[in-house]
Amino acid sequence: MKKTAFAAALALTAQLAIAQKLEPIPDPPAPPGVTDEEPDVTIRQRGEDRYEEYRVRGQLYMIKVTPRVGKPYYLVSREKGGAFERVDDLDRARTVTQWVLFKW
Repeated sequence: MKKTAFAAALALTAQLAIAQKLEPIPDPPAPPGVTDEEPDVTIRQRGEDRYEEYRVRGQLYMIKVTPRVGKPYYLVSREKGGAFERVDDLDRARTVTQWVLFKW
């Protein structure tokens, strides 16, 4: 008796879920400071090295350096107007959360 009641309740729940029109969950808003804008890329040659400067709204936030010999690397600004930090693997650099604990 209990098994048939449970099966009937399960079937009714499944039918109700199918009958309802479910709407997709909307995308979450972008975090502060992140935009959907495409960056402006300026490519410069210095000797045999190539520099790609990435800007959003005129703010320089990243430079990709492709030397004549060796692997490309990135210079990334963590703060607006801050110093640039060298990063060899851009995907790994984005996944590491960093906080400023002390500043003097």
